[in-house]
Amino acid sequence: MSMRRQFVQTTESLLASDERLVVLLGDISVFALRKSFKEFPERIYNIGILEQSTIGAAAGLAMTGFIPVVHTIATFLVERSFEQLKDDFGYQKLGGNFVSIGASYDYAALGPTHHCPGDVGLLQNIPGMEIVVPGTAAEFDALFRQAYGNGHPTYYRLSEKENAESYKVRFGKAQVVKKGRQATVIAVGPALKSALEASKGEDVTVLYYTTVAPFDGETLRNNCPSAKVLLCEPYYEGGLTNEVTAALKPRPLVVETAGVPRKFILNYGKAEEHDERMAITASSIRRRLRKLLQ
Repeated sequence: MSMRRQFVQTTESLLASDERLVVLLGDISVFALRKSFKEFPERIYNIGILEQSTIGAAAGLAMTGFIPVVHTIATFLVERSFEQLKDDFGYQKLGGNFVSIGASYDYAALGPTHHCPGDVGLLQNIPGMEIVVPGTAAEFDALFRQAYGNGHPTYYRLSEKENAESYKVRFGKAQVVKKGRQATVIAVGPALKSALEASKGEDVTVLYYTTVAPFDGETLRNNCPSAKVLLCEPYYEGGLTNEVTAALKPRPLVVETAGVPRKFILNYGKAEEHDERMAITASSIRRRLRKLLQ
C-alpha cells in the first residue's frame, strides 16, 4: 500500500473515532476520500487551490478545540503557505497536522514548479514545528496515530518511495538498525533503503530516523563510536547537520552528506532518473561512505 492510500485509510478511521478531527484538502485526494465526504460532511472540506487561506482556517479550527488535518502537494503546503504556518501555528503555538505528497521530486514529470526538496529545511525555521518523515505506509499510520493530537504543529512528509520493510517506529525516537565501529550512518525515512544497501559489508552503525524534529540526540550520542557521520536524507542535503553537531559537541566530527543537491532540477522525467542525476543512488552513497572511512 502506498503512503498516500494509507493516509486515506488512517484519516477515515480517525474521522470515525475522534470527533475533534477536521480534514481540509487542497483539491488533492478528494475522490479517494469520497466515503468520508458522505459520512462526515461537516468535518471534511475541499477548500481548493487556496493554501494560505486553508492554513488560516485550520488555525481557527485549532483555536476552537478541533484537530485540523491539512493535505495537499508539498510545495504548495509548505513553500506557498510558510508565513501562515509560521504566524498562525508556530507563533500561536497551536496544534495541527500538515500532510504532504510529492516529496522532493516525486512529481518529476511536472517539473520544478512541483518539486519540493526544501520543505524540511524551511520548516526547521519555525520553532516548535515537528517534522515526521516515514519510510513506509505502515510507519506513517503508526506515527500519525501517536502524534496527531499532541497539541503541536506537525508536518508529515509522504513519499512514493518506500523502504523494503517497516519498523516499529516511535514518534521522536531513532532506531538502531545496524551496529558498527568505524562510522555512523544516519538514514532519514525512505533514504534507509539505499543507506542499508550502501552499508553492506561495512563496519558501521546505521541509525534510522523517522522523526526529524524533535531530533533524538540521545540515541546518536549512545551509538556514535567514531568521529565520522554520514547523513542520508531524502530532501536537501545536510538538513540535520546542526542537530548532529549539537548532539555530539564538543567532540570533533567529520560529517559527509548524501541528499538532494541544492540546485534546481530542470529536467523532466522520472524520479529514479533524477536520483541518478543527483548522485543519491545506493552506489553513489557507497562511494561517499568509503571515502569517509578512509
